[in-house]
Amino acid sequence: RAAAIDQLKVWADRIGVEMISQSPGAYPATVAFDTVQAGISRGVDMVLIDTAGRLHTKVNLMNELEKVVRVVGKVKEPDEVLLVIDATTGQNGIRQVESFAQCLPLTGIVVTKLDGSAKAGVIIQIARQFNLPIKYVGVGESMEDLIPFNPQTFAESLIM
Repeated sequence: RAAAIDQLKVWADRIGVEMISQSPGAYPATVAFDTVQAGISRGVDMVLIDTAGRLHTKVNLMNELEKVVRVVGKVKEPDEVLLVIDATTGQNGIRQVESFAQCLPLTGIVVTKLDGSAKAGVIIQIARQFNLPIKYVGVGESMEDLIPFNPQTFAESLIM
């Protein structure tokens, strides 16, 4: 979606990385494929593909995600497939992970918006139920605010 492209461009400029995009409405699998190929040809260390906030209740969007992973896999299998969960989501987060895990080879969870009043207690259930590690947490809005998950710190925040 156009707004997502603009937001990602701002962040790419802020942190000094190259961003590859196409016109709004371009087919997601094609954009992802082109991006991975460009990364390989340029010898970059990492390529991130943002799928712009897919709704787990929209079958056609979930089908597109499956295709993105299949098409990218023709060039290179993804090292990580992370699902980003908003800390304010609550029990609906379980349904989200359930839906995404059915169509994607998830390797971990990222929890955002832990800088507010949300405690994200549901991630404990998500990690156990789906056997997925919590990889990162977002505790603010700057690049430095996406940090590796620390279970000790998280547990302490739940009881304080």
